Amino acid sequence: MGLAGLILVVGALIVAFAVVADNGASAPATARRIHPSHRATTVASPAPSSHPTASRWPVASTVADLSVSLPGMPPVASPANIYADDGAGMLSSAVRGVPYRIYVPNSGDSTVTVIDPKTYRVIGSYQTGLNPQHVVPGYDLHTLYATNDLGNSLTPINPVTGKRAGPNIPVADPYNMYFTPDGRYAIVVAEARQELDFRDPHTFALKHRIGVACAGVDHIDFAADGAYLIATCEFAGRLVRIDLHTLTVDSYLDLPGSAPQDIKLDPAGHTFYVADKNHAGVWMINAATFRVTGFLATGPDAHGLYPSRDARDLYVTNRGNGSITVISFATKKIVRTWWIPGGGSPDMGGVSPDGRVLWVSGRYNSVVYAISTATGHLLAEIPVGLQPHGLCVWPQPGRYSLGHTGVMR
Repeated sequence: MGLAGLILVVGALIVAFAVVADNGASAPATARRIHPSHRATTVASPAPSSHPTASRWPVASTVADLSVSLPGMPPVASPANIYADDGAGMLSSAVRGVPYRIYVPNSGDSTVTVIDPKTYRVIGSYQTGLNPQHVVPGYDLHTLYATNDLGNSLTPINPVTGKRAGPNIPVADPYNMYFTPDGRYAIVVAEARQELDFRDPHTFALKHRIGVACAGVDHIDFAADGAYLIATCEFAGRLVRIDLHTLTVDSYLDLPGSAPQDIKLDPAGHTFYVADKNHAGVWMINAATFRVTGFLATGPDAHGLYPSRDARDLYVTNRGNGSITVISFATKKIVRTWWIPGGGSPDMGGVSPDGRVLWVSGRYNSVVYAISTATGHLLAEIPVGLQPHGLCVWPQPGRYSLGHTGVMR
């Protein structure tokens, strides 16, 4: 164990004693890197006995009427495409003059690495708090935040300068962070505490707290009308739906044997896609009924989900075999699979402003991958810090940020 590993272990022990509200959620095991003996153009489905099917799983415990739009949310530009304002080059005036950069939080050595995407070179690096997990764009697009999970803090970043914007902001257990569609709250995803903390999006003062029966709560996406959010719970094998009108738990949906990861709504607002590490694929969940409607086998340790700039495809990162699966939103089928030469561990990231490059961290390889969205070819592999995770491409097209590494609407 190196010095960085020792620091992580000590930090984890400190947090375990300090967080009295922890309900016993354990840390995820480090995924084993897999090197396939051959490269195929598609990912084979698992054996029938292990392949999850929609009919096997129970429906949500309740089905509420959440069809009323959230007041104060910017109007949906196109009901047929919630990503209509996220197209190639559609940058907001709020990010005018902001240089195009890649921000990489390195969980293992508590740093952020800054990359110039034009040269594929590292142009900066600075310390954060302990164990940064994601770099999150603020709702108003003016500030980025590194979520320092074990450091119980946020590191503000000025995207104009690409450097720290001030001292760390004290926040309990910020594994991840999102913003309500009306911009009223920042939602700090306190994974170890099994809580969603609704905070002032500028001062980060706590305003409301929701405890969830959901170990490993970590990723979120929102209904097209902003009425509710759905969060994934990695260690509990379930999803939780939160009513954003009342800020209460509406219902749960169990996915037995699963370890749900990232979640993303389709352009039409009808289907949530949920990456599942354990079942090596992606679930499809009906947004209106909160029921499972299908499953696609993509690859081992399916993790991150990113819509293409034209909102036609969904990119799925498979950490376990170094591949990216491309799913067609129109057909709900796999259309192609891209492979990282020699294997890898593609994790979290985002799509370039022009839509031509998918940027993802190599979680267990200490690198960042730049992948052509036209050909699937690896354009660059850039060494960064230890355990790079929730990489942020900035700026990105869109009117406002819902958080994570750049969920834009």
